[in-house]
Amino acid sequence: MIAQPFIQELLDRIDIVDIVARHLKLKKAGANFTACCPFHNEKTPSFTVNSSKQFYHCFGCGRHGNAINFLMEHSGVSFVEAVESLAAHAGMQIPAWKNINSKASDSGETSLNEVRFDEVIQTSSDLYGRMEQAAKFYRVQLKQSELAIAYLKDRGVSGQTALHFGIGYAPSGWQNLAEIFTDYPSGDSSHALVRSGLIVAHESKKNYDRFRHRIMFPILDLKKRIIGFGGRALDGSEPKYLNSPETPLFIKGRELYNLVSAGPAIRKSGRVVVVEGYMDVVMLVQHGIENVVATLGTATTSTHIQKLLRYTDEVVFCFDGDEAGTKAAWRALETSLPQLKDGKDIKFLFLPDKEDPDSYIRKYGKDAFKNLLEKAQLLSVFFCKELSSRVNLSTSEGRARLVQQAEPLLVQINAPIFGFMLMKRISELAGVDQNQLIAFLKPGKKNQPSISRSNVSRPLSVTPYRRLIQILLHTPAYVDKLDTDLFALNDGQNEEKALLAALVDFLKTSSCTSMDELNSVAIMLHLDQTPHRVLLEKIARDIHVKDVDWDIDAEFTGAMVRLREAQRKSRVAELHNRPLASLTPEEKKELRRLILS
Repeated sequence: MIAQPFIQELLDRIDIVDIVARHLKLKKAGANFTACCPFHNEKTPSFTVNSSKQFYHCFGCGRHGNAINFLMEHSGVSFVEAVESLAAHAGMQIPAWKNINSKASDSGETSLNEVRFDEVIQTSSDLYGRMEQAAKFYRVQLKQSELAIAYLKDRGVSGQTALHFGIGYAPSGWQNLAEIFTDYPSGDSSHALVRSGLIVAHESKKNYDRFRHRIMFPILDLKKRIIGFGGRALDGSEPKYLNSPETPLFIKGRELYNLVSAGPAIRKSGRVVVVEGYMDVVMLVQHGIENVVATLGTATTSTHIQKLLRYTDEVVFCFDGDEAGTKAAWRALETSLPQLKDGKDIKFLFLPDKEDPDSYIRKYGKDAFKNLLEKAQLLSVFFCKELSSRVNLSTSEGRARLVQQAEPLLVQINAPIFGFMLMKRISELAGVDQNQLIAFLKPGKKNQPSISRSNVSRPLSVTPYRRLIQILLHTPAYVDKLDTDLFALNDGQNEEKALLAALVDFLKTSSCTSMDELNSVAIMLHLDQTPHRVLLEKIARDIHVKDVDWDIDAEFTGAMVRLREAQRKSRVAELHNRPLASLTPEEKKELRRLILS
């Protein structure tokens, strides 16, 4: 049995459009994608993939499901095999299997019906229930607090809006939740209330309520379940906003405030507005701007971008017009670059000085805010404007610095047409020929031909070998964690495997005193005169990642898991292809173990 929370996390991390597109030729149709159904014969497409809801549906035969269902039905794989495939794609490690049948264990026999995951993720139903109980308690407390009601009225929040968002109030005091939870923990750090983030565990004293004397904003997931809270202080204490910690239910870098409620408005308008605070969302919605979401006390992440681009083709980031707002916008731009696709627009709106979305719309109203949205800067405009402001374009040194600063950003772009246009604009600002700029950005390439749509760099498919090469280029120290026995896999003349073996050999025999002295440049120079040079350059250019966005441990684990699985399947096929009578007892035992592993 695979724990449901693990499956849900897996489905949250992948995009069903990417999975289905590996097998079918999808066409964009409004907010969805369509194709001829693979499950029955048809000439007119009736098979639809919904990116925002992450499911497929055929209006002809009625087939319906998520990414796991699709792989099972289309590829004929088992449930476990489908999960393994998606987990490897997402870079997630599936917990090991464990035999739990004592008789089977004693006899050495194992059946698929007698195994389960060794690390089963504890069910979240209890945690969801606790969050809902707490939310009801906070709503009741709001009705009884004149101070909290006065604060909301002073901020312009109507009673209807407070009800719509489920806003509540956490009263002063250290053990208020003891009123509704009879099992309120005294010092138990593993208690459900602690794991939900509602209670803070204290080693030497009693546990206490995390939220005290704060306006409470429930945070909902896409199934409208409460997964966390944001609390706004009423007494000027710090932090002004306090969010739930990361829990089995709540991961800040993946969630967006109000996304589930804003979904219909986002799809209808074809645009989503991203702001920074709860009150910004609340007041925009109250004034009729419903296609709005907020990040949750964290910078915009790649997962945020991926989620939003499933809903719409236009994302508008709204920031304060001060220096801090510009810095936050630039971080969002850097995060957005690898996620961009041709046909998708990311824009930036900077409000007038000393204004935020909450204050602006209260002062000037809905129409004025909508007019500002129409004037939001395109990502390409903000990109060029910001980089140009950092250098002196009237000097050769300044133009060279512009190219130097643009290079690590341009190579992250996976949208070929957009990347081509942005590179063209940078070449104009720098006063260099575009083909020369391309040569500068691709070291070692001589006489680079004029770029066209057919030869614009595209993201490469990522095999386990390729991913491990990328990881070693990024962090050579991972060579010590590699299981080189996996390179013995008999998969023919595999150029990537040969390159990986050469790379590992160089890193293990390098004269450098430490891995810290090695970098991708040193590696490229060493392998420049080998047959692996061309492939290595391609893979090096395909690393569109940064330390802050790439979970390198997960990527490494995922690649190793995929190689082990490929080795297992290869050995199973080898033994299966031999007559059963020719197998030794040891080989039969090995075959059984491999099939059940």
